[in-house]
Amino acid sequence: MASQTIEPLAPGAVIGILGGGQLGRMTAIAAAQLGYSSHIYCPEAGAPATQVSAHSTVADYTDQAALAEFAKAVDVVTYEFENVPFVAAETLARHVPVRPSPDILRICQNRLREKDFCRSVEVPTAPYALITRAQDLHERVAEFGRPCILKTAELGYDGKGQVLIGRDSDLDAAWAQMADAAAATGVILEGFIDFRLEISVIVARGLGGARQVYVPVENQHKNHILDQTIVPARVSQRVADKAEGIARHLAEKIDLVGLLAIEMFVTADEQVLVNELAPRPHNSGHWTLDAAVTSQFEQCVRAIAGLPLGATDRLTDAVMKNLLGDEAAGAQAALSDPNVKLHLYGKAEARPGRKMGHTTKLIRR
Repeated sequence: MASQTIEPLAPGAVIGILGGGQLGRMTAIAAAQLGYSSHIYCPEAGAPATQVSAHSTVADYTDQAALAEFAKAVDVVTYEFENVPFVAAETLARHVPVRPSPDILRICQNRLREKDFCRSVEVPTAPYALITRAQDLHERVAEFGRPCILKTAELGYDGKGQVLIGRDSDLDAAWAQMADAAAATGVILEGFIDFRLEISVIVARGLGGARQVYVPVENQHKNHILDQTIVPARVSQRVADKAEGIARHLAEKIDLVGLLAIEMFVTADEQVLVNELAPRPHNSGHWTLDAAVTSQFEQCVRAIAGLPLGATDRLTDAVMKNLLGDEAAGAQAALSDPNVKLHLYGKAEARPGRKMGHTTKLIRR
C-alpha cells in the first residue's frame, strides 16, 4: 500500500453507530474517552447504547429520509451488529465514510458469501454447499456424511436458524422446516466438524493498513449461546500463531478498516477452520475492557477515526462470563471478589437467554 497521510477525526467529531445494543453502548463509552460524541441509529427507543450517547435517531433501517438526516449529523459510521440491512450502509456510504465498508458488511451477513470469500483467499472452512431443493440436500448429505447442519444463509445467530441432521433425521422433513428460509435468504449445508474447541481472534486494521491482533481466546457455549470466554485459549503456540496469521490475512484481503472478529474451530490434529466473521466488536472480546492495554471498543474507534492503533497486549489472564436473563439480578454479588469486574448493559427486561451483562474475572499470576 502506498504511504499516505492520515488525518484523524478531530476531538468533537461524531461517531455514527448503526445499532443500539450493548456493543454500541460500550463503543460509545470508548468514543467519549477519546473526545468524540456518538449518534445511535436504531429502531428501538431507550436501547442500551442511547443511554450513554449524546444523540440518537429512532427509525427503521430502511427509512431513507431518516438515514439522510443521520448522515448529515455524523462524521463516520460503523456497526454494532451485522444484520443491519445492506441498503442502510450503502445509502449512508454515498454521504459519509462507512467503516468497515458496506462490501464487508455484505460478505459477513451471508454465510455463503462469507465462506466463498474465505475459500477465494485460501482460508480453510468446514465443507459447505448451497442448497436450493430437497434433491440437493439428499446429494450433499450423502457427500458430507452425518451429522451435518442445515443453516439459513442470513440472520441466524445464537443457534437460531439451524437444523442438525443426525443419523436418523428425515431429510425431507428437514428441508420442509427450512423451505421458507430457503426462499427468503437461501440455506447452506455445512459438514460437521468434530472440533476440540472453538476459539476466536479479533483483528483491527487502520486507514493506513496497520494491523493489531488480540490473543486467541477459547469460547464455551450453553444452548448455542456464548457462556464464557477463557483468556488465553488453551491451545499450542502453533495453533495460536496459525489463528493470528489467518486473522491478519483476512483483514488484509477484505480491505478492513475497523474490527473483524473471526470464530474458528480447532480440531484434534490442530487444524484451524474459520466458522464465522463479524465486522464489529464481539462478545468474546469483552475481556479486553479490563485485561488488555487497549479494549476492543477503543480499538474500533481508533481504527475508524484514523487514529493510531493501540497495543493489544494481555495484562492478565481472564475469564469472561455472560449474564443471561435472570442471572443479572444478583450480579452485584460477584463484586465480593475484588478481582471481578461487572458490566451491566442497561436492559430493562430480562428475557431467557438475553445478554444482560457480563463479568470478567482477572487471574493474576
